[in-house]
Amino acid sequence: MRNKILALLAMTGVLTLLSGCMQVNQDITEDSTGFWNEYVVYPLSQTIEFFANATGESYGLAIIIVTIIIRVLLLPLNVKQLKSSKAMQDIQPELKELREKYSSKDAQTQQKLQQETMQLFQKNGVNPLAGCLPIIVQMPILIGFYHAIMRTAEIKTHNFLWLELGSPDPFLAILTAGTTFLQQKLMMAGGAAAQNPQMQMMMYIMPLMIGTFAFFFPSALALYWVVGNFVMIAQTIFIRKPMMEKAETGGNEK
Repeated sequence: MRNKILALLAMTGVLTLLSGCMQVNQDITEDSTGFWNEYVVYPLSQTIEFFANATGESYGLAIIIVTIIIRVLLLPLNVKQLKSSKAMQDIQPELKELREKYSSKDAQTQQKLQQETMQLFQKNGVNPLAGCLPIIVQMPILIGFYHAIMRTAEIKTHNFLWLELGSPDPFLAILTAGTTFLQQKLMMAGGAAAQNPQMQMMMYIMPLMIGTFAFFFPSALALYWVVGNFVMIAQTIFIRKPMMEKAETGGNEK
């Protein structure tokens, strides 16, 4: 669980770093140089442009379409992450027994705890870092899309529904925080994380942080966050929940 928290904090740091550097305030064009610009940001910007042109210059609709496409393409990684999370959840009772057995804080006991914990992981084919890897792999793509939205000049001058895509929108910022909270709550429902105070704290900190960003960033970016959250909520309901129920049914039959 500590590894997941560290991964979340690391991703937060990377997002904060990338939001303040890497030419984020400079428009992306075909003349932009550098690997990040040429092979990540510019292609994503052109994809937004393509769907905007296909939908009658609706950049808001283009952002929604591209967000859904990206989330669907990343679905295999999300499924892998869910399976890893489920595997860790399954061995939580045994991990708890080990911690109670080796509750002493002396170095020798803690070393024995680490050894038996690793043996438990190997016995059940569990990699404690496997749940973090899919998230790390996704981050360059998602951050690249964030840059494409922020640096595509045409987006700043267009409207979508009631939104001025180049300006912040308070309602959308609140919706961003709310959907982030719901998505995280559904992810933790019924799992060991639901009883973990640190993960419970992150469930409130992350929505507040993302919602605060959305109050100051252009609404085009908040639109991307909200749509992405809704897709993740749908994935959690239609993939994670059946997966958990199937595992529980199998466990009961045994």
